[in-house]
Formats: sequence, structure tokens, C-alpha cells
Amino acid sequence: MDFIERLRSIGTRIEQIKDRVETEEATKNAFIMPFIQALGYDVFNPMEVVPEFTADVGIKKGEKVDYAILKDDQPIIIIECKSCATNLADAHASQLYRYFGVVEARISILTNGIDYWFYSDTKEPNKMDAEPFLRLDMTDLHESQVDDLKKMRKGTFDVDEMLSAASDLKYRNAIKAILAQQLQEPDEDFVRFFASQLYEGRFVQSVKDQFTDLVQRAFREFINERLAGRLQAALDQEDMRATVVAVPEAAEAEEEEEELSPEELEKRKKGIVTTDEEQQGFLIVKAILAATVELDRVHARDTKSYFGVLLDDNNRKPLCRLHFNTSQNYIGLFDAEKNETREPLDTLGDIYKHADAIRAMVAVYDGEE
Repeated sequence: MDFIERLRSIGTRIEQIKDRVETEEATKNAFIMPFIQALGYDVFNPMEVVPEFTADVGIKKGEKVDYAILKDDQPIIIIECKSCATNLADAHASQLYRYFGVVEARISILTNGIDYWFYSDTKEPNKMDAEPFLRLDMTDLHESQVDDLKKMRKGTFDVDEMLSAASDLKYRNAIKAILAQQLQEPDEDFVRFFASQLYEGRFVQSVKDQFTDLVQRAFREFINERLAGRLQAALDQEDMRATVVAVPEAAEAEEEEEELSPEELEKRKKGIVTTDEEQQGFLIVKAILAATVELDRVHARDTKSYFGVLLDDNNRKPLCRLHFNTSQNYIGLFDAEKNETREPLDTLGDIYKHADAIRAMVAVYDGEE
């Protein structure tokens, strides 16, 4: 089992038993110790992981941090734990802040076993930053976050490299937050920059309103076009079928087989062919969702009767269906009750007309969670 699979197995376990884990101690045993082990550290070896690590603060003696991870007998990471019912946004990091100033560790973690907030001292040495450089949700892992987390594993941890990565990650996240804000609601300076490149007149209110709309639309189109281009390039190098599950899940297969004629059942035995048109449609749907959700959550599942697009590779989370097996193409759209409505498509580009309905289903499923 590789690193990301280990982390995702912990996330699955959290989903299954979190309602039965009520105390901080239970959270440590069920969720946090397995996470430390996934990083490669032996939680039962006091030479690597020390529970209740002493961190005396000034005149306060006997102060203890929940866990300290050691390297060469020195703490490199300290962890402050809360129960899984605790919202970290409401949990003050002041205790961890005090510990950080008196131990040699340069990385600290505040966690409830589900969410992990990682801190360092990127602004001022030995003074913990007010904001975490990485926030991790074990039930909603993204590959880019896992790549950053790999730097903290036993055997690869290097304090200087980790601090450099923390600083870079902090600024990358800040830049992405600014870009996301400008994508949703571009401010005057952002709009003025583009208008100054393209418009020679005065930047009056009417020009500002016009360019605000233009910048917002152009920004989204640019992201979608670049994404579609990158996805197409990937398809040129790798068969799309590697990312498509060609055989329906057993329950779905049985349900559909009851409705199929003997002739259609015989056709199914010959296999399912994913067409270029379905591949192109899938690319368009992913382009639509690029600014809404992490694309590693968007999956395809081909069947004999339709090409399905799912969130989290979950049959219970359909985003849309592409019905491209007749002379008239259709897209199947869903409402909050998962009722499907088919809309005709004259061209593949018509999928963009239904972008809001596709994005809305992401909000429905994430809201349910």
C-alpha cells in the first residue's frame, strides 16, 4: 500500500467510526496514531515518538504537548490534539504557540484527527506563524496536498527543505486565494490593469463595468481552455480507458440487465467501447468543473447505455450522463433528488450551456456531506 492509499484508508476509517469516537484520547488512538504511523514513525518507540512530551514554558513547569516526533533525540514536529468533535477554527492555538517557542521543533500540528493544520515560523524564527501553511482534511485528500505531506515522512524529513517548502506553500496558497477571489469578483485594480493594456480612453464607471464583466468571463474561459488543452495532451499520451471503469458495478449491472433484451445482453458480452466523442465530452465537463472542484474528484464510468460522470468515483454522486449512442446526442442532468432530465445537444460545445446545472450537483453532494 503506497502513501496516499494509507492516508485514504485512514479517511475511510474516519467516515465509518467518527460518530463513535467521543473523547480526545479515543481520537488519538483511532485517528492520530495511525496518521503518525502513515508518516513512517513508530508510535510505540519512544526514540521516535514521545507522548506527553515535556515543554516547560517560563515559570510554568510540567507543561506537556500531546506528541513530539524526534530525530536524533531532538523534536522535529510537535502535535497538539483535540477530540474529533472539536472545530479547529474554534480551537485556540495559543497553547501550541507557547510550546513552539520553547522546543526545537520547527513544525507544529494542531489536529482533531480529521483536520490537520500545519504551522511553522516562516515570518520570524522560533515564533509560530498565526496562520497554518497547510490545512489537510483526511476525508477529502487532494494529491497536491499529499505531495507536500511526503516531505514530513521519516527518512525524507529535512528541516531546511521543509521550512523552504512551508514558505513556498504559504505564498502559493495565498496567491491561489487571491486568484480565486478575482475570478469570482475582480476588484478595480485588477480590472484597471487589463483595461490599461487594451483601452486608450478614460477609465470611467461605464468602462469599469464593461471590463469587469469582460475580465471575469475571459478569466474563466482561459482556465477552461488551458485545462481542456492539458487534458487532451494527456489523452494523446495515454489511453483514456485507463481512467474509465468500463464495467458497471455489480448492483448497477444487475439492475440494467433486467431491462435489456437478450440481443442487447449479447452485445454487452462483447465489451464496452468508449468513443472519441464521449472522451471529448468528458473533457468539456472537467473543464466546466475546473474552478469548482479538484479534478481528481471527477471520474468517468462508461456503460452500454450511457457515459456517466461521477463525483468521487461514487455511483451515488452522478454529475451528468452523456447519451451519445443514438443519432441525437443528449446530456442527462440531475436535480437534488437525483432525477435525470435529458437535454438535446446539437454540438459538443452545447454542454457548456448546462455548466451551472453540472456545478450545482457538486454543491448538492458536498452539502450533504
